[in-house]
Amino acid sequence: MLFREYDFLNQDVKNRFVVAPMTRVSAEEDGQPNDTMKDYYTRFAKGGFGTIVTEGIYPDQSFSQGYSHQPGLATDIHADGWKPIVEAVHEEGTAIIAQLMHAGAQMQANRYSDESIAPSAVQPKGDQLSFYGGSGPFPAPRAMDDHDFREVKESFVHSALRAKEAGFDGVELHGANGYLLDQFLTDYFNLRNDEYGGSAENRVKFVLEVIEEVRAAVGEDYPVGIRISQAKAADGEHKWAGGEEEARTIFEALGNAPLDYVHTTDPDAAASSFGENTKTLAEAAKLFSGLPVIANGKLTDPVKAAQLLKEGQADLIAIGTGALANPDLPNLIDKGEDLREFDFKEIMLPQANIKDHELNQNIFNG
Repeated sequence: MLFREYDFLNQDVKNRFVVAPMTRVSAEEDGQPNDTMKDYYTRFAKGGFGTIVTEGIYPDQSFSQGYSHQPGLATDIHADGWKPIVEAVHEEGTAIIAQLMHAGAQMQANRYSDESIAPSAVQPKGDQLSFYGGSGPFPAPRAMDDHDFREVKESFVHSALRAKEAGFDGVELHGANGYLLDQFLTDYFNLRNDEYGGSAENRVKFVLEVIEEVRAAVGEDYPVGIRISQAKAADGEHKWAGGEEEARTIFEALGNAPLDYVHTTDPDAAASSFGENTKTLAEAAKLFSGLPVIANGKLTDPVKAAQLLKEGQADLIAIGTGALANPDLPNLIDKGEDLREFDFKEIMLPQANIKDHELNQNIFNG
């Protein structure tokens, strides 16, 4: 099943393998994409992946940037910088999605502002991630006001339009891993007492408004998806307080929104996500939203990944660290070749930027 075509992004993608979004802090200081990034993304296309989701791209020149050397889609110049990357990936017959990410409170570096914003003035748990260039506690954010709400929605809209103009096959809103949209969904981040806080129905409201405005801007035929998780980059053990019922509320709301897919990420996509003998996060998304689902989380093993597809829990499989170790993973699996082990120290330390040895790695073209 992993090698079957699938009608996705208004096209037939060549297989079910997706490169998961992974922060690589390798753009220029001003967020401009570069040749290193072009070579990095093209390797996955040459290696047989049917679809690539980019690392999180910041959408504005105010509060959205989360990391130093993170790529942007905040200006037309940024968009022009993405065009050769998109073209190179397309030349290999692979689709590419731009993931749009507002860091919110989970900000480690921002060239445009020393201040961060969030639904409420709640400091993220845990410390900044050293391999992404941070250290110590996260700065305490400022609670968003009406102006911030308008500005954030406009930033997602404008960056989505830039992504469309740059030739991306769709956009994915980053609603996972503790970044801004996920902060609205999270009970301890979102302490608001207005229409955007309190119940799960209220906490998902701002996310739905962003989706609606992006859809209105890009048109009915341009693919728009969203990534969802329970865990955060700085709080990997977090679970939704309402468990499976909260998942139902969130995913049903997303299913009624003008979305084309949901991308779930969990520490283990095949494991129960809401307690023993409960649904996986992907299964909950599929059942409650009715949308196509990309599942991510320890799915490098093709037998394990194919089982998720066979059981109808997901439609596509996103590979993260397994893709870093094996940018040619689909071709290797297709030919029965052994997969390489992921070496965290070699790839992610001292920082998670793209290393020369990654780009010089021989790619199995099949």
